[in-house]
Amino acid sequence: MTAGAPLLRMEGITKRFGSATALDAVDLVLQRGEVHALVGENGAGKSTLVKILTGAYRRDTGTVELEGQPVSFDTPAEAQAAGVCAVHQEIHLLTHRTVAENIYLGREPRRWGFVDWRRMNADAAALLLDLGLDMQPDAVVGSLNTARQQMVAIARGVSLGARVLVLDEPTSSLSPREVSILYALVARLKAQGTAIVYISHRFDELYAICDRVTVLRDGRLVETRPLAGLERLDLVCLMLGKRRDELRHGTTAFAEHQARTAGEPTTAPLLETEHVGGGSRLRDVSLQVRRGEIVGLAGLLGSGRTETARAVFGADPCARGKVSIQGKRLDARSPDDAIRAGIGFVSEDRKAEGIIPELSIRENLTLAALPLLTRYGVVSRRRQREMVDRFMERLGIKASSADQRIRELSGGNQQKVLLARWLCTSPRLLILDEPTRGIDIGAKGEIQGLVNELATDGMAVLMISSELEELVEGSTRVVVLRDGESVAELSGDQLSQQAIIHAMAEGGSTSSPGIAPDHPVH
Repeated sequence: MTAGAPLLRMEGITKRFGSATALDAVDLVLQRGEVHALVGENGAGKSTLVKILTGAYRRDTGTVELEGQPVSFDTPAEAQAAGVCAVHQEIHLLTHRTVAENIYLGREPRRWGFVDWRRMNADAAALLLDLGLDMQPDAVVGSLNTARQQMVAIARGVSLGARVLVLDEPTSSLSPREVSILYALVARLKAQGTAIVYISHRFDELYAICDRVTVLRDGRLVETRPLAGLERLDLVCLMLGKRRDELRHGTTAFAEHQARTAGEPTTAPLLETEHVGGGSRLRDVSLQVRRGEIVGLAGLLGSGRTETARAVFGADPCARGKVSIQGKRLDARSPDDAIRAGIGFVSEDRKAEGIIPELSIRENLTLAALPLLTRYGVVSRRRQREMVDRFMERLGIKASSADQRIRELSGGNQQKVLLARWLCTSPRLLILDEPTRGIDIGAKGEIQGLVNELATDGMAVLMISSELEELVEGSTRVVVLRDGESVAELSGDQLSQQAIIHAMAEGGSTSSPGIAPDHPVH
């Protein structure tokens, strides 16, 4: 990190939305050639600060200096022209246009007044080659997978010649190889003197590539300090405003529950799938979930985890095999059938398949419970209000009121609303597909604690997660899928991240009665 005068200085940044204060006198200082982590819970003010920096929002008070000169950006275009660019977690590309067109959108090279397509494609090809990206500049973005689209968005930011580059959850859709490419790119930009603001919920990333960290909490600056020498647990404490001894409370109750029930006789499974298959990815999945258990479902992308959940929930057809609830066959032809059988399902894509953004918290939360609140076709507003108030308090949903639109909430609070939607139906089985993806460490801990409490109270939980640590620490057992088949079941001393990884790569064996001993491994 280069010493001397800072490249960027933000001082006393305050931003209000009506009566709510999103930022309260926040400072951020970036040095040349620095990778600076910006962390905090959802709702801490990270996005607001970045939007002020990049011209999407105007600050109410405070100053911004770029290379010692005061600046004030009215639009993101003005910020980009000054060398301040952001690559956001949510990809904003024109899917019907080519890679080259997206990279140089609004800056297309021209000749005789017309777009110089040959030069644009050549420039894009050179940029992609320099970044180590194996894709064609004339490829239509809509034909690329999410990971490659993310890399196109990053390439566009690099092409703008940014002096300050904001990377917001840049690895959320990347494969390990693409993550290594991103790390190499960050190192190259750092060596060139670019200041990088790096936002991520993954601590491994922060400690791997970041020099300093700024912690925000409730719209206020908590601390800025070097990451070297700062223990991860201490960083979590700064983010949450908690002491060390408060952080494990949610998992302790579940651990005690597991210890108490470890010696109890095995109960009959609440959910059992036997050789379930369907579609192009789901081939042969067998598993069991009992009351009071959290059964993790692990596997690489395309292994059939989500497809298994959707087949149980009736969202996708189950062409082969058998699904049973408490020993009775369940032929769920639609989610309605599954809901009537006592199953709830929180999808991995809360924006596309979960929330209805323009509706209120109240309307979103009670959506699945409307039949319970309706009499003669009329919804009981009193019962609805009582239900909403109860679950907002129980889950600690932070909002100005139950009538606030759900799209205005942080990701963690949106996820809590979706959990509450199913909890108010009193499900016997709760299926969670990536329940903590894209939310901050604080909300993540709260949701994990809530899931543990539900299992302690006797609910059966089937949890899909890409975070192996989450599966190992939070599951009674873990079933591993590979190529659409269940290939291993791990529990007790056998349950570890290394064992899960080995089963993902090589397959495995299990003694569970839910999977036949001669289950094939390919």
